[in-house]
Amino acid sequence: MTTDLAPLLFLPGLLNDAVLWRAPIDALADRTAAAVADLTLDDSVAAMARRALAVAPPRFGLVALSMGGYVAFEILRQAPERVTRLALFDTAAAPENEERAATRRQGMDQLKVGRFAGVTTRLLPKLVHASHVHGPVGEAVKAMAERVGGAAFVRQQRAILDRPDSRPFLATIRVPTLVAVGADDVLTPPALAREIHEGIAGSRLHVLPECGHLPPLERPDETSALLREWLEA
Repeated sequence: MTTDLAPLLFLPGLLNDAVLWRAPIDALADRTAAAVADLTLDDSVAAMARRALAVAPPRFGLVALSMGGYVAFEILRQAPERVTRLALFDTAAAPENEERAATRRQGMDQLKVGRFAGVTTRLLPKLVHASHVHGPVGEAVKAMAERVGGAAFVRQQRAILDRPDSRPFLATIRVPTLVAVGADDVLTPPALAREIHEGIAGSRLHVLPECGHLPPLERPDETSALLREWLEA
């Protein structure tokens, strides 16, 4: 690792692993020293953040998606002096509403009586744009979920359900921040990204067209270009 590379810590979402970030990490290899945090081992965002901080460099930029965004906010609460910049993709600052919470609990309960189904073809339209349901992107999403597995899924769901409300915290964030979201994201729609953007002074908002919840897989070139601009700004 050369000293002139910018340290970046990438945070995956629910049922995602390092494959989520492979394209932008490869595209930015000339500019960054990248690591991907393991968010599969803990059942609270506080514990996920502590584990990530324990292996992170002294100072680093954060790139996070969905559940990873909840962990990013917690990292900033625990060690704000260590974070140099922030990029948030398809996430929310608000806590879970009751309807979504009930759906998550139902999914956890189903695991008690059945086998972990991972991400099914029926579920994919909630995660990716319709154009990606059938093809390599959809297959990659299903494969990630299978690798992460049911036990980690339950831990991650507990962490998501118990996460704090980060909206009051947004005004304290003072690092260069990119907020990005797929235009067709139905899980964390653009309105939630705008809420984060409006709460973080000086942040930049970008909406990716014809994209669902997973821009690094669905729009890898645009995601990589956004992150390069963010690094160089």
